Amino acid sequence: MLGLLSPQPGERILDVGCGDGALTNRIVQSGAQVLGVDTSTELLEVARGRGLEVRWADAAELDFAAEFDAVFSNAALHWVLVPAAAATGMFRALRPGGRLAVEFGGFGNIAAIMTALRAVLGSHGYRKLPPDQYYPTAGEYSSVLAAAGFVEIRAELVARPTPLADGMDAWLRTFRQGLFDALGLVPAEQVEVRREVVELLEPSLRDEAGNWIADYVRIRATAVRG
Repeated sequence: MLGLLSPQPGERILDVGCGDGALTNRIVQSGAQVLGVDTSTELLEVARGRGLEVRWADAAELDFAAEFDAVFSNAALHWVLVPAAAATGMFRALRPGGRLAVEFGGFGNIAAIMTALRAVLGSHGYRKLPPDQYYPTAGEYSSVLAAAGFVEIRAELVARPTPLADGMDAWLRTFRQGLFDALGLVPAEQVEVRREVVELLEPSLRDEAGNWIADYVRIRATAVRG
């Protein structure tokens, strides 16, 4: 992703969904001036502790106007359920000729995990799940970027099997806690649901050495503000 962005010394770059600032810091090391934005106050505090320039902002409500040479985003835009608003805000934030480089969950991302999760939640009486992530095809996201005004759009889906150092149960607690809370699962039921999901997934996502591999699929896209 940093190669796609190709940050240059002196450039002004916006990092959308900067999180704890780990990648933001690497962009800064290239000599660019970077502003990171995120909606997690806890992660923003970690980023500030790294000495980074960050602020709270919703990716669907960016209010920058022609301020940046490039916009970067990694592993964040799949949380934005209004992709058109995010694309328009990122377009508006760029100076004419500015570039976009993003990567996030694409079509087919965590398909096995979600199939198991839907099956287990359905057996517990939760048959209708609220939408909580956006996983487009390359064509769908290209259309979103084009509608926002971007040109020279390139988008592709990339399979990226990802080791889970802390296992599947920890992944579910981290990345699906919001879903469990939205459905109103009490703590004991959450534990049982996670146990059943882990049991279902073990034959397909855990190798013989006991390592868990998440079935990530990413969409990578670049574009230019004309």
